[in-house]
Amino acid sequence: MIVVLIIVLVVIFGSRGQVRREERQEAKALAEQNAGEVLLTDEEVEPEIESEPESVESAETVIAEADRLAAMYDYDAAIAYLQDSSYYNESAEMQSAVTRYEETKDACVAWAPEDVTHVFYHTLIVDPSKAFDGDYKEADYNQYYCTVDECNKITQSMYDKGYVMVSMHDMVDISEDGTITPKDIMLPEGKIPFVLSQDDVSYYHYMDGDGFAEKLIIDENGQVKNTYIEDDGTVSIGDYDLVPLIDTFVEEHPDFSYHGHKGTVALTGYDGVLGYRTDEVYLTKEESRISADQQAFFDANPDFDEAAWQQEVDDATAVADAMKEEGWEFASHTWGHIDPLAVGYESFKTDTDRWVDYVEPITGYTDIIIFAFGADITNDIGAYSDDNEYFQYLKEKGFNIYCNVDSSADTVVVADNCMRMGRRNIDGYRMYYNPDMLSDLFTVDEVWDPARPSTVEPIE
Repeated sequence: MIVVLIIVLVVIFGSRGQVRREERQEAKALAEQNAGEVLLTDEEVEPEIESEPESVESAETVIAEADRLAAMYDYDAAIAYLQDSSYYNESAEMQSAVTRYEETKDACVAWAPEDVTHVFYHTLIVDPSKAFDGDYKEADYNQYYCTVDECNKITQSMYDKGYVMVSMHDMVDISEDGTITPKDIMLPEGKIPFVLSQDDVSYYHYMDGDGFAEKLIIDENGQVKNTYIEDDGTVSIGDYDLVPLIDTFVEEHPDFSYHGHKGTVALTGYDGVLGYRTDEVYLTKEESRISADQQAFFDANPDFDEAAWQQEVDDATAVADAMKEEGWEFASHTWGHIDPLAVGYESFKTDTDRWVDYVEPITGYTDIIIFAFGADITNDIGAYSDDNEYFQYLKEKGFNIYCNVDSSADTVVVADNCMRMGRRNIDGYRMYYNPDMLSDLFTVDEVWDPARPSTVEPIE
C-alpha cells in the first residue's frame, strides 16, 4: 500500500511540475506583453452613465487621481487620465494641470541604471526583547536584522533625502528573446532612485517566539498586513514587517514611489512562503526531508492534511496577488537558501526546479533571482559568460535580473544577456562596523535602536 501511494505521489507531482513549467512560459509571455501598461483599479475606472452627467465630485475625484499619478512621477498616465475625462474640454483646471505635468516631465533628470543603488533588509524584529534575549540566536539576529523602529526611521530619512523607490524593471527593457537594453529613469531634480528588497519573507519556524511577525494576511479592508502573536496567545493585526510598513508610508507619501512601484520580496520555498506552509514536504511528509522544526509543526498540527495544505497554498497565493496589485514584485531566493557554486551544478538544478514548481505558482512568473548568502554563480566581475552552465540554466528558466550582495553604493552591470545588481545590506552588522557606508541614506546614530545589545559580534 505504501509503495502504491509513493508511486501515485510521484506521478502527481511529476505532472504538476511539467504543467507548471508550461504555465511559466505562458506567464512569462503574458508578463512581457503587459510590460509597461498602466493598470487602473476598479475605483479608478469611471462607470459609464448614460442617464446622468458626471457630478462635480466625480470631476474632483478625477483631478485627485491624476495628481496622485503625477506625484508618483507617472506624468503620461496622469495626462491621459485627465484627457480621457468627459470634463476635460470644458475644464480649465484640468487643462492647466496637463500643462503643469508636461512642464514637470520636461524638466526631469535622467538616471542611468549604473547610478541606481539597491538596499535590502531581512525580516524585521517587532519585539527586540524576544530577539535579543541571550539565547544562541541572539548574535545572528543582531548581525543580520533590523527592528521595526529602525526601519521606520530609515525610511523617513531616505524620504527626506529625496529617495524614490523604483523597480529593477524600470532600469532595463527586456525583449522576448531575453535581450537586455538599459533604460533611463526620469525624475525631478533632487529626487534619487533606489531599489528596495527584502529577503526570506517566509517567517521560518526557527523564528517562532523570537519577536517576529507570524505571517502576511489580507485584512477585512483588503489590505496586506501582518499577524503577530502576543504573549497571551492573542493575535494582533498590523504593520509588523516591511511590506505593510511601506504600503502605509506610500499611502501617506505617494512621491516615495515611482509609478506605484515598491520593493522586491525574495523568497525561498523549503519552509513555505509568506508565513504559509506551502512546500510539498508539508503534503508528502517525506521523512528524509523533514527538519526538526517541521516535525514539531506536524506534532502540533496532527490533522494537517492535503486540504489544509491546499488552503495554505490558496491563502498565500491570494496574499501574493494582493501584494502585486500594490506594486510589489517577487524574486527567487533559491528554494533551499543555497550557494549555487557550493552545492554543485546538479543540486543547483534540482533546487531551481523546486522553486519553479512550488513557489512560482504562488508568486507568479518572475525573471529576478536574488542569491542567498550574497552568493553568485561566478566570481568574475561584469556580465555572465554565455558558457557559464549555471547562467545558461537560469536563463533557460527565464531569469534576466541577478542580484548578489555588494555594499558599494552602485554596482550595476547591464549586458545584452542580463542585468547584475549588487545590493547593500541594512542590518546590525553594517550599521555597527561600517556606518560610513550608509551615510548617504541615513545617520546610524539617529536610527539605532537602543533595545539592541551594545555591541555586535563580528561575522566569522
